[in-house]
Amino acid sequence: MVDQTAVSAPDQADEDALRLLSGTQKCAILMLLLGEDEAAEILKNLSPREVQQLGTAMYSVADVDQKTVNLVLDEFLAIIKAQTSIGLGADVYIRRMLTKALGEDKAGSILTRIMPSSSSRGIEILEWMDARSIAEMIEGEHPQIIGLIVAQLDYAIAADVLILLPAEIQHEVLHRVATIDSVQPEAIEQLEKVMQLQFQANTSLRASKIGGVKAAAKIMNFTQSATEQRIMRNLQKIDKDLMMNIQENMFVFENLIAVDDKNLGVLLRNIEPEDLAIALKGADERLRDKILGCMSARAAASIIDEMEAKGPMRVTEVQEAQKRIVATARKLSDAGTMVLAGRGDDYV
Repeated sequence: MVDQTAVSAPDQADEDALRLLSGTQKCAILMLLLGEDEAAEILKNLSPREVQQLGTAMYSVADVDQKTVNLVLDEFLAIIKAQTSIGLGADVYIRRMLTKALGEDKAGSILTRIMPSSSSRGIEILEWMDARSIAEMIEGEHPQIIGLIVAQLDYAIAADVLILLPAEIQHEVLHRVATIDSVQPEAIEQLEKVMQLQFQANTSLRASKIGGVKAAAKIMNFTQSATEQRIMRNLQKIDKDLMMNIQENMFVFENLIAVDDKNLGVLLRNIEPEDLAIALKGADERLRDKILGCMSARAAASIIDEMEAKGPMRVTEVQEAQKRIVATARKLSDAGTMVLAGRGDDYV
Protein backbone atom coordinates (compact mmCIF):
# COMPACT_ATOMS: atom_id res chain seq x y z
CA MET A 1 0.00 0.00 0.00
CA VAL A 2 1.15 3.54 -0.65
CA ASP A 3 2.80 5.34 2.29
CA GLN A 4 0.35 8.18 2.65
CA THR A 5 2.58 10.04 5.11
CA ALA A 6 4.73 10.93 2.15
CA VAL A 7 1.84 12.30 0.16
CA SER A 8 0.29 15.69 0.76
CA ALA A 9 -3.30 15.92 1.92
CA PRO A 10 -5.86 15.92 -0.89
CA ASP A 11 -7.21 19.27 -1.98
CA GLN A 12 -10.59 20.11 -3.53
CA ALA A 13 -9.29 19.36 -7.02
CA ASP A 14 -8.27 15.85 -5.94
CA GLU A 15 -11.67 15.19 -4.40
CA ASP A 16 -13.37 16.49 -7.54
CA ALA A 17 -11.25 14.12 -9.63
CA LEU A 18 -12.36 11.23 -7.39
CA ARG A 19 -16.03 12.12 -7.82
CA LEU A 20 -15.63 12.08 -11.60
CA LEU A 21 -14.51 8.45 -11.51
CA SER A 22 -17.19 5.85 -12.05
CA GLY A 23 -17.43 2.79 -9.81
CA THR A 24 -15.98 0.69 -12.63
CA GLN A 25 -12.98 3.02 -12.96
CA LYS A 26 -12.32 2.84 -9.23
CA CYS A 27 -12.37 -0.95 -9.46
CA ALA A 28 -10.00 -0.71 -12.43
CA ILE A 29 -7.52 1.30 -10.33
CA LEU A 30 -7.60 -1.38 -7.63
CA MET A 31 -7.08 -4.07 -10.28
CA LEU A 32 -4.00 -2.25 -11.60
CA LEU A 33 -2.55 -2.22 -8.07
CA LEU A 34 -2.87 -6.00 -7.76
CA GLY A 35 -0.36 -8.45 -9.12
CA GLU A 36 -1.10 -10.18 -12.43
CA ASP A 37 -1.98 -13.50 -10.78
CA GLU A 38 -4.39 -11.94 -8.27
CA ALA A 39 -6.04 -9.79 -10.94
CA ALA A 40 -6.42 -12.82 -13.20
CA GLU A 41 -8.19 -14.74 -10.43
CA ILE A 42 -10.70 -11.91 -10.08
CA LEU A 43 -11.32 -11.76 -13.83
CA LYS A 44 -12.10 -15.48 -13.85
CA ASN A 45 -15.16 -14.74 -11.72
CA LEU A 46 -16.58 -12.01 -13.96
CA SER A 47 -18.92 -12.25 -16.91
CA PRO A 48 -17.66 -11.49 -20.45
CA ARG A 49 -19.32 -8.06 -20.41
CA GLU A 50 -17.84 -7.25 -17.01
CA VAL A 51 -14.39 -8.28 -18.23
CA GLN A 52 -14.75 -6.00 -21.24
CA GLN A 53 -16.01 -3.07 -19.18
CA LEU A 54 -13.30 -3.47 -16.55
CA GLY A 55 -10.59 -3.84 -19.20
CA THR A 56 -11.75 -0.67 -20.95
CA ALA A 57 -11.80 1.17 -17.63
CA MET A 58 -8.27 0.00 -16.83
CA TYR A 59 -6.99 1.66 -19.97
CA SER A 60 -8.89 4.86 -19.13
CA VAL A 61 -7.25 5.21 -15.69
CA ALA A 62 -3.75 4.04 -16.60
CA ASP A 63 -2.36 7.59 -16.20
CA VAL A 64 -4.25 8.58 -13.05
CA ASP A 65 -2.15 10.56 -10.55
CA GLN A 66 -0.93 9.25 -7.20
CA LYS A 67 -3.23 11.40 -5.09
CA THR A 68 -6.29 10.00 -6.83
CA VAL A 69 -4.99 6.45 -6.33
CA ASN A 70 -4.61 7.17 -2.61
CA LEU A 71 -8.15 8.50 -2.39
CA VAL A 72 -9.52 5.43 -4.14
CA LEU A 73 -7.62 3.21 -1.69
CA ASP A 74 -8.92 5.22 1.27
CA GLU A 75 -12.48 4.92 0.02
CA PHE A 76 -12.06 1.19 -0.57
CA LEU A 77 -10.65 0.61 2.93
CA ALA A 78 -13.45 2.66 4.49
CA ILE A 79 -16.03 0.51 2.73
CA ILE A 80 -14.31 -2.70 3.83
CA LYS A 81 -14.12 -1.54 7.45
CA ALA A 82 -17.81 -0.64 7.44
CA GLN A 83 -18.86 -4.05 6.15
CA THR A 84 -18.31 -7.45 7.69
CA SER A 85 -19.61 -10.98 7.33
CA ILE A 86 -19.15 -11.73 11.06
CA GLY A 87 -22.29 -13.33 12.46
CA LEU A 88 -23.51 -14.41 9.05
CA GLY A 89 -23.11 -17.73 7.35
CA ALA A 90 -21.40 -17.64 3.97
CA ASP A 91 -24.65 -18.54 2.21
CA VAL A 92 -26.61 -15.68 3.81
CA TYR A 93 -23.79 -13.19 3.26
CA ILE A 94 -23.39 -14.10 -0.43
CA ARG A 95 -27.14 -13.97 -1.01
CA ARG A 96 -27.44 -10.53 0.58
CA MET A 97 -24.42 -9.20 -1.28
CA LEU A 98 -25.64 -10.37 -4.69
CA THR A 99 -29.21 -9.21 -4.04
CA LYS A 100 -28.02 -5.72 -3.10
CA ALA A 101 -25.81 -5.56 -6.17
CA LEU A 102 -28.09 -7.13 -8.76
CA GLY A 103 -31.66 -7.26 -7.44
CA GLU A 104 -33.57 -10.39 -6.48
CA ASP A 105 -34.21 -11.77 -9.98
CA LYS A 106 -30.64 -11.51 -11.23
CA ALA A 107 -29.18 -12.61 -7.92
CA GLY A 108 -31.42 -15.69 -7.95
CA SER A 109 -30.23 -16.53 -11.45
CA ILE A 110 -26.57 -16.19 -10.47
CA LEU A 111 -27.04 -18.19 -7.26
CA THR A 112 -28.61 -21.00 -9.25
CA ARG A 113 -25.38 -21.25 -11.18
CA ILE A 114 -22.84 -20.83 -8.36
CA MET A 115 -24.37 -22.59 -5.36
CA PRO A 116 -22.34 -25.70 -4.50
CA SER A 117 -25.29 -27.96 -5.30
CA SER A 118 -25.70 -26.50 -8.75
CA SER A 119 -23.67 -27.29 -11.84
CA SER A 120 -22.22 -25.30 -14.67
CA ARG A 121 -24.14 -25.20 -17.91
CA GLY A 122 -22.45 -25.78 -21.23
CA ILE A 123 -24.39 -22.94 -22.80
CA GLU A 124 -22.25 -20.46 -20.83
CA ILE A 125 -19.55 -20.87 -23.49
CA LEU A 126 -21.81 -18.84 -25.80
CA GLU A 127 -21.19 -15.78 -23.61
CA TRP A 128 -17.65 -15.70 -24.97
CA MET A 129 -18.70 -15.92 -28.62
CA ASP A 130 -19.62 -13.01 -30.86
CA ALA A 131 -23.21 -12.56 -32.03
CA ARG A 132 -22.54 -13.53 -35.65
CA SER A 133 -20.94 -16.84 -34.68
CA ILE A 134 -23.86 -17.67 -32.40
CA ALA A 135 -26.43 -16.74 -35.05
CA GLU A 136 -24.70 -18.86 -37.70
CA MET A 137 -24.53 -21.81 -35.33
CA ILE A 138 -28.20 -21.79 -34.32
CA GLU A 139 -30.08 -20.34 -37.30
CA GLY A 140 -30.99 -23.77 -38.65
CA GLU A 141 -32.56 -24.92 -35.40
CA HIS A 142 -36.25 -24.81 -34.48
CA PRO A 143 -37.41 -21.41 -33.11
CA GLN A 144 -38.10 -23.08 -29.75
CA ILE A 145 -34.47 -24.15 -29.44
CA ILE A 146 -33.24 -20.77 -30.68
CA GLY A 147 -35.51 -19.04 -28.18
CA LEU A 148 -34.09 -21.07 -25.29
CA ILE A 149 -30.57 -20.13 -26.29
CA VAL A 150 -31.27 -16.44 -26.97
CA ALA A 151 -33.09 -16.10 -23.65
CA GLN A 152 -29.92 -17.02 -21.76
CA LEU A 153 -27.64 -14.52 -23.50
CA ASP A 154 -26.74 -11.03 -22.37
CA TYR A 155 -29.54 -8.77 -23.62
CA ALA A 156 -27.33 -6.69 -25.93
CA ILE A 157 -25.79 -9.83 -27.48
CA ALA A 158 -29.23 -11.41 -27.72
CA ALA A 159 -30.49 -8.38 -29.65
CA ASP A 160 -27.58 -8.66 -32.10
CA VAL A 161 -28.20 -12.38 -32.55
CA LEU A 162 -31.91 -11.77 -33.14
CA ILE A 163 -31.16 -9.22 -35.86
CA LEU A 164 -28.72 -11.61 -37.58
CA LEU A 165 -31.27 -14.45 -37.72
CA PRO A 166 -33.50 -14.80 -40.81
CA ALA A 167 -36.14 -12.05 -40.76
CA GLU A 168 -38.98 -14.53 -41.19
CA ILE A 169 -38.29 -16.23 -37.84
CA GLN A 170 -37.29 -13.23 -35.72
CA HIS A 171 -40.79 -12.63 -34.36
CA GLU A 172 -41.21 -16.35 -33.68
CA VAL A 173 -38.00 -16.42 -31.68
CA LEU A 174 -39.05 -13.35 -29.68
CA HIS A 175 -42.41 -15.03 -29.04
CA ARG A 176 -40.61 -18.10 -27.66
CA VAL A 177 -38.37 -15.93 -25.44
CA ALA A 178 -41.34 -14.05 -24.02
CA THR A 179 -43.35 -17.19 -23.25
CA ILE A 180 -40.55 -19.17 -21.59
CA ASP A 181 -41.02 -19.57 -17.85
CA SER A 182 -38.44 -22.10 -16.73
CA VAL A 183 -36.27 -24.71 -18.38
CA GLN A 184 -36.53 -28.27 -17.14
CA PRO A 185 -33.55 -30.67 -17.06
CA GLU A 186 -34.78 -32.55 -20.13
CA ALA A 187 -34.87 -29.32 -22.13
CA ILE A 188 -31.29 -28.52 -21.11
CA GLU A 189 -30.28 -32.04 -22.12
CA GLN A 190 -31.86 -31.46 -25.52
CA LEU A 191 -29.89 -28.25 -25.89
CA GLU A 192 -26.71 -30.10 -25.07
CA LYS A 193 -27.41 -32.58 -27.83
CA VAL A 194 -28.12 -29.77 -30.29
CA MET A 195 -24.99 -27.80 -29.43
CA GLN A 196 -22.82 -30.89 -28.84
CA LEU A 197 -19.26 -29.57 -28.91
CA GLN A 198 -20.31 -26.21 -27.46
CA PHE A 199 -22.19 -27.64 -24.47
CA GLN A 200 -20.53 -29.55 -21.67
CA ALA A 201 -22.14 -32.79 -20.52
CA ASN A 202 -23.92 -32.45 -17.18
CA THR A 203 -25.80 -35.10 -15.25
CA SER A 204 -27.13 -33.06 -12.35
CA LEU A 205 -29.06 -30.31 -14.08
CA ARG A 206 -32.03 -28.61 -12.51
CA ALA A 207 -34.70 -26.18 -13.64
CA SER A 208 -33.44 -22.63 -14.26
CA LYS A 209 -35.41 -19.41 -14.47
CA ILE A 210 -34.77 -17.75 -17.83
CA GLY A 211 -36.61 -15.84 -20.51
CA GLY A 212 -40.01 -14.29 -19.99
CA VAL A 213 -41.60 -11.03 -21.04
CA LYS A 214 -39.00 -8.91 -19.25
CA ALA A 215 -36.16 -10.66 -21.05
CA ALA A 216 -37.90 -10.21 -24.40
CA ALA A 217 -38.48 -6.52 -23.64
CA LYS A 218 -34.83 -5.96 -22.75
CA ILE A 219 -33.70 -7.64 -25.96
CA MET A 220 -35.97 -5.34 -27.95
CA ASN A 221 -34.58 -2.32 -26.12
CA PHE A 222 -31.28 -2.94 -27.90
CA THR A 223 -32.74 -3.11 -31.41
CA GLN A 224 -33.15 -0.20 -33.81
CA SER A 225 -36.58 1.35 -34.23
CA ALA A 226 -37.23 -0.07 -37.70
CA THR A 227 -36.28 -3.60 -36.61
CA GLU A 228 -38.28 -3.28 -33.42
CA GLN A 229 -41.42 -2.12 -35.26
CA ARG A 230 -41.17 -4.89 -37.86
CA ILE A 231 -40.73 -7.65 -35.29
CA MET A 232 -43.50 -6.30 -33.05
CA ARG A 233 -45.90 -6.03 -36.00
CA ASN A 234 -45.26 -9.67 -36.90
CA LEU A 235 -45.54 -10.74 -33.27
CA GLN A 236 -48.86 -8.93 -32.98
CA LYS A 237 -50.25 -11.19 -35.71
CA ILE A 238 -49.63 -14.32 -33.65
CA ASP A 239 -50.15 -12.97 -30.12
CA LYS A 240 -51.40 -9.39 -29.69
CA ASP A 241 -51.64 -9.60 -25.89
CA LEU A 242 -48.06 -10.80 -25.61
CA MET A 243 -46.85 -8.03 -27.92
CA MET A 244 -48.56 -5.41 -25.77
CA ASN A 245 -47.11 -6.96 -22.61
CA ILE A 246 -43.61 -6.79 -24.05
CA GLN A 247 -44.11 -3.16 -25.03
CA GLU A 248 -45.26 -2.31 -21.51
CA ASN A 249 -42.02 -3.73 -20.10
CA MET A 250 -39.66 -2.06 -22.54
CA PHE A 251 -37.53 0.85 -21.36
CA VAL A 252 -38.67 3.83 -23.37
CA PHE A 253 -38.00 7.55 -23.30
CA GLU A 254 -40.96 8.13 -20.96
CA ASN A 255 -39.27 5.96 -18.32
CA LEU A 256 -36.77 8.77 -17.75
CA ILE A 257 -39.40 10.25 -15.40
CA ALA A 258 -38.19 7.65 -12.85
CA VAL A 259 -34.54 8.76 -13.06
CA ASP A 260 -33.37 11.05 -10.26
CA ASP A 261 -32.06 14.55 -10.97
CA LYS A 262 -28.41 13.67 -10.40
CA ASN A 263 -28.39 10.83 -12.91
CA LEU A 264 -30.56 12.77 -15.32
CA GLY A 265 -27.96 15.52 -15.20
CA VAL A 266 -25.27 13.01 -16.20
CA LEU A 267 -27.37 11.97 -19.19
CA LEU A 268 -28.04 15.57 -20.28
CA ARG A 269 -24.30 16.27 -20.39
CA ASN A 270 -23.80 13.39 -22.81
CA ILE A 271 -26.50 13.97 -25.43
CA GLU A 272 -26.88 16.40 -28.30
CA PRO A 273 -29.11 19.44 -27.55
CA GLU A 274 -30.75 19.01 -30.94
CA ASP A 275 -31.73 15.42 -30.14
CA LEU A 276 -33.19 16.58 -26.83
CA ALA A 277 -35.22 19.35 -28.48
CA ILE A 278 -36.67 16.87 -30.96
CA ALA A 279 -37.30 14.17 -28.34
CA LEU A 280 -39.11 16.53 -25.98
CA LYS A 281 -41.62 17.42 -28.70
CA GLY A 282 -43.10 13.97 -28.14
CA ALA A 283 -42.81 13.91 -24.35
CA ASP A 284 -45.63 14.55 -21.89
CA GLU A 285 -45.60 17.74 -19.83
CA ARG A 286 -44.38 16.11 -16.59
CA LEU A 287 -41.33 14.58 -18.23
CA ARG A 288 -40.61 17.76 -20.18
CA ASP A 289 -40.73 19.86 -17.02
CA LYS A 290 -38.55 17.36 -15.12
CA ILE A 291 -35.85 17.33 -17.79
CA LEU A 292 -35.84 21.10 -18.30
CA GLY A 293 -35.76 21.53 -14.52
CA CYS A 294 -32.43 19.69 -14.40
CA MET A 295 -30.88 22.29 -16.71
CA SER A 296 -29.79 25.87 -16.13
CA ALA A 297 -32.42 28.50 -16.96
CA ARG A 298 -30.39 29.58 -19.98
CA ALA A 299 -29.95 26.05 -21.34
CA ALA A 300 -33.64 25.24 -20.79
CA ALA A 301 -34.68 28.43 -22.61
CA SER A 302 -32.41 27.49 -25.52
CA ILE A 303 -34.02 24.04 -25.81
CA ILE A 304 -37.52 25.56 -25.72
CA ASP A 305 -36.58 28.04 -28.44
CA GLU A 306 -35.18 25.24 -30.61
CA MET A 307 -38.34 23.15 -30.11
CA GLU A 308 -40.49 26.06 -31.27
CA ALA A 309 -38.20 26.83 -34.21
CA LYS A 310 -38.43 23.27 -35.54
CA GLY A 311 -42.22 23.42 -35.83
CA PRO A 312 -44.26 20.26 -36.55
CA MET A 313 -42.15 17.11 -37.00
CA ARG A 314 -42.84 13.55 -38.09
CA VAL A 315 -43.49 11.10 -35.29
CA THR A 316 -40.75 8.81 -36.62
CA GLU A 317 -38.17 11.60 -36.29
CA VAL A 318 -39.16 12.18 -32.68
CA GLN A 319 -39.04 8.45 -31.91
CA GLU A 320 -35.57 8.09 -33.42
CA ALA A 321 -34.27 11.02 -31.33
CA GLN A 322 -35.76 9.44 -28.22
CA LYS A 323 -34.15 6.11 -29.12
CA ARG A 324 -30.75 7.76 -29.46
CA ILE A 325 -31.09 9.33 -26.03
CA VAL A 326 -32.19 6.02 -24.47
CA ALA A 327 -29.24 4.28 -26.19
CA THR A 328 -26.85 6.84 -24.67
CA ALA A 329 -28.45 6.33 -21.27
CA ARG A 330 -27.91 2.58 -21.56
CA LYS A 331 -24.25 3.03 -22.49
CA LEU A 332 -23.72 5.30 -19.48
CA SER A 333 -25.51 2.79 -17.27
CA ASP A 334 -23.41 -0.11 -18.59
CA ALA A 335 -20.24 1.91 -17.92
CA GLY A 336 -21.36 2.55 -14.33
CA THR A 337 -21.55 6.29 -14.95
CA MET A 338 -25.23 6.56 -14.08
CA VAL A 339 -28.07 4.54 -12.60
CA LEU A 340 -31.04 4.18 -14.89
CA ALA A 341 -34.18 3.15 -12.99
CA GLY A 342 -36.90 2.00 -15.33
CA ARG A 343 -39.61 -0.41 -16.32
CA GLY A 344 -39.07 -4.14 -16.46
CA ASP A 345 -36.45 -4.37 -13.70
CA ASP A 346 -35.03 -2.61 -10.69
CA TYR A 347 -32.21 -1.22 -12.80
CA VAL A 348 -31.48 -1.31 -16.51
